[in-house]
Amino acid sequence: MSQGHFITFEGIDGSGKSTQARLLAAVLKARGIDVVLTREPGGAPGAEEIRRLLVEGAPDRWSPETEILLFTAARRDHLEKTIEPALARGATVVCDRFADSTRVYQGATRGDLRDLVDRLHDEVIAREPDLTFVIDMDPAEALRRGLARQSGEDRFEDMGEDFQRRLREGFQALASEYPERCHLIDGARDPNQIAEDLAAVVASKL
Repeated sequence: MSQGHFITFEGIDGSGKSTQARLLAAVLKARGIDVVLTREPGGAPGAEEIRRLLVEGAPDRWSPETEILLFTAARRDHLEKTIEPALARGATVVCDRFADSTRVYQGATRGDLRDLVDRLHDEVIAREPDLTFVIDMDPAEALRRGLARQSGEDRFEDMGEDFQRRLREGFQALASEYPERCHLIDGARDPNQIAEDLAAVVASKL
């Protein structure tokens, strides 16, 4: 059976990436494609347990170095239990966040730790997506959206608007760093129009 495709969504909290991941998965399923919709941190039972440690609690709960280790542990479990088995059977995996989030959140905005992130990724994960959509959004609006959800998973939103601005700059830089797989998408539009654009990119690329 042919190997499946791996599509990821990235962006700051509240940018709409989770909504777009769900919409794309629905479009692909309607076309008869076997799709696994998943998320990070999480996506497998063990990884979901680690997720709660990362997204709940006080902003200063963990150091950036500890966050990198926790995210990598969750990602490894997710890769083993969910992503690799789905790809091996020929399914398309649509994932809300992956390694690029760690490159930006911990590697670029919480200290000069990008080398550590990349070394751990190369040794423990060693997989990149086939296609990544970076949903770009004004940080103030995205932060308002994120906090309005009142999900209880607000640890990173609680770091404030300045942190969100640095994240946006980090994602924009990342899209430039990986131009072959990353597509920077204007998230300040009607969600259905964005979804149509993304489906067209997927059809042309994969």
